[in-house]
Amino acid sequence: MKKKILSLAMAVCMLLCMLPTGATAMEQGDARVTIGADLDAEERTKVYADFGIEPGDAIEITVTNADERAYLEGIAPEKKIGKVALSCTYIVIGEPGSGLQITTKHINWCTSEMYINALTTAGITDAKVIVTAPFDVSGTAALTGIYKAYEDITGSSLNEIAKAVGVEELITTGNLAEYIGSEEATQLVNGLKEILDQTQTMTDEEVKAEIDKLCETYNVYLNDSQKNQLVSLCRSLEKLDTDELKDKLVGIAKTVDNAGKIGQTVSKIGESIKNFFSSVGNFFTRLFGGNK
Repeated sequence: MKKKILSLAMAVCMLLCMLPTGATAMEQGDARVTIGADLDAEERTKVYADFGIEPGDAIEITVTNADERAYLEGIAPEKKIGKVALSCTYIVIGEPGSGLQITTKHINWCTSEMYINALTTAGITDAKVIVTAPFDVSGTAALTGIYKAYEDITGSSLNEIAKAVGVEELITTGNLAEYIGSEEATQLVNGLKEILDQTQTMTDEEVKAEIDKLCETYNVYLNDSQKNQLVSLCRSLEKLDTDELKDKLVGIAKTVDNAGKIGQTVSKIGESIKNFFSSVGNFFTRLFGGNK
């Protein structure tokens, strides 16, 4: 009898393993393209050229202005949303621990760092992303495309609250960047993330006091309206796993540090090559009397 029960249990387990789970396994190299619905054929060609691929190389997803408004409306200024969908993205899943690598073209409001922070907040990590458009745009709507692409790759939805907070973070950082600079704005927001475990028990006025400290650290000035935006973002971020957000900040710092080291190495190599050819040039100048 026990053998029959054991055999039945094993059969059930095997059957369950064979059933679909509703999500696809995400693998390194999985890619998606999102195209703004209002691009014409010529503009699509330009966008694919920016991606460095041909149409058909990756599964293509269309993003409409209605898709964009689902996340941006009420958070982003109306002029930043517009009435058409133009931003396009290309996302390729990277190896675990590789971090986010963002490249932008024709994006004149959002920076790579802003995208990295917002996407990390939303739960997207370890991917290479190119954001572009056929001409200069703000880039706020691109976040919607990346969300759709990532969810299509994984076969499961990102946390809706996290996605909304990611959008709010991008817009808040962008608004501040117009006045104090993108680097300082990003540092301020990240500084707030680092003390979320403390702000949860603070009043709004106490949070503003912490914001004042951060402003002093980064030598910037914010008016009351801007401080209120940061307090609002802080309260939204507190709805998420604050410990996880702090861990992600460490991951971002490592990615930026590694990128900086690579950049320094490339710079040194370039300087060495420059010095070499300069030396060669000086040699021939002296040889043939170029200083007469």
